Amino acid sequence: MKPALSFLQGPKPLDWQDFPHGDYIRCDIERKMAPWLPRMFGYHMLKLGSLSGQLDTSKSPIKHQVCVAPFGKHVGVYAEIDELPFAENSVDACILSQCLEYHSDPHHILREAHRTLIPGGYILISGFNPFSLTGLAHLLPFSSQKLPWSGRFFTPARVKDWLDLLGFEIIADERFIHSSLARGSRLSRFAPWRRFCKHYLRPMGSVYMLVARKRVTPLTPIKPKWHARTRPTFAQVKNAGLRQTRDHKCESHD
Repeated sequence: MKPALSFLQGPKPLDWQDFPHGDYIRCDIERKMAPWLPRMFGYHMLKLGSLSGQLDTSKSPIKHQVCVAPFGKHVGVYAEIDELPFAENSVDACILSQCLEYHSDPHHILREAHRTLIPGGYILISGFNPFSLTGLAHLLPFSSQKLPWSGRFFTPARVKDWLDLLGFEIIADERFIHSSLARGSRLSRFAPWRRFCKHYLRPMGSVYMLVARKRVTPLTPIKPKWHARTRPTFAQVKNAGLRQTRDHKCESHD
């Protein structure tokens, strides 16, 4: 397994149109997110990365939604997403869409998201699945210099391990878009192909989405068991009276 930390630099997406079929990917992610957005209550939502900021999250009851990115469109706070300028336990929900693949330390990004989320806060992550047709296209020559293959694809199982170590509870794991996402590919738009993949190739979807919730186990104080100090009691020694009587008889005979 390759380490998560890497300083290799490649093309990074600033807009969904940078991907082949980028609008199609964005619409499918929004469709999968839609049932979860109404469950996210609170006051503040963070969208990490410029792609996350372009997603439609209007169905969420959280009104204050801020996109955090060093550059790009729809950015509300210009900052590095692995060094968030927010207080601990101050955010109710966090969205990372196609974000971990194009940064040097994805695990640190998750740690920062965990730090800023309140206990019970939601995190929603989407990314590219390496065990898919898109992942296989990563093996083609010169693909490492083209989007989306310029990033490092992490398996959903590995991302779930990171979340589990940080204390998140995984609520949902979905895979969708069964296509190589190469330019000119339209297989994912055919209804017979989608039905076939839904029944037989569901784990091999090119895009995954994870929904998790921050869990903090409260410390249960142990109450000391106080015992009242009592006076010691002495039990009467058995046969003590018989010995005294025997000694008395011996004295009488003398």
